[in-house]
Amino acid sequence: MPRQNRVTPTGEIVAMPERGFFTGNRGIIHDPATRLLLRKRWAGKAWLVCRLDYQGRRRDVMGGRSWTELFFLDEATALAAGHRPCFFCRRAAAEGFRAAWARGNGGDPPAAAAMDAALHRERLDRGGKRLHALPGRIAALPDGAMVAAGGDAYITMRGGCFRWSPGGYRAAVPPPAIDGLLTPPSTLAALAAGYRPALHPSIDTMRR
Repeated sequence: MPRQNRVTPTGEIVAMPERGFFTGNRGIIHDPATRLLLRKRWAGKAWLVCRLDYQGRRRDVMGGRSWTELFFLDEATALAAGHRPCFFCRRAAAEGFRAAWARGNGGDPPAAAAMDAALHRERLDRGGKRLHALPGRIAALPDGAMVAAGGDAYITMRGGCFRWSPGGYRAAVPPPAIDGLLTPPSTLAALAAGYRPALHPSIDTMRR
């Protein structure tokens, strides 16, 4: 039986057999005795996206009173859900994200806590996922951004849209009317300023 630890682009934590290419956390949000999620869905503002492997360390998933291991299809999924790269296990990516954040949003490169506070405001709406208005045409969104449309999530890539699924991206189709932007605006600005998230390999067969 799959554990409830897989994160969708909307930030929802669900149970599904696929594990994806990244892990991450929102603090301790599970009971180690039962390995079940608590009612809360975050324990702080630092929502991280981490490497699956780091210096050969192995973790007993949801078995200890440490951070709760969550899993993402890829980094674009994690960014859409409101996470950002971890400065501990993904230092180079985190520094690149911070530099792109400064270029895209203006100002000096921010501290991690400042990015976390901004993302916390942008990712949530009364406890649920906040959708944002598109800043322009969908074809003009940077690669790796995600939008919601008709109950599905779509990633933008080279002016096209590809539907997200738990196992990878599906063929390009014209999405229905766009409901809103899933990727937080501050992260969107970092993408527009040159940050390139690591994507699931299924996207490589679909790029235009």
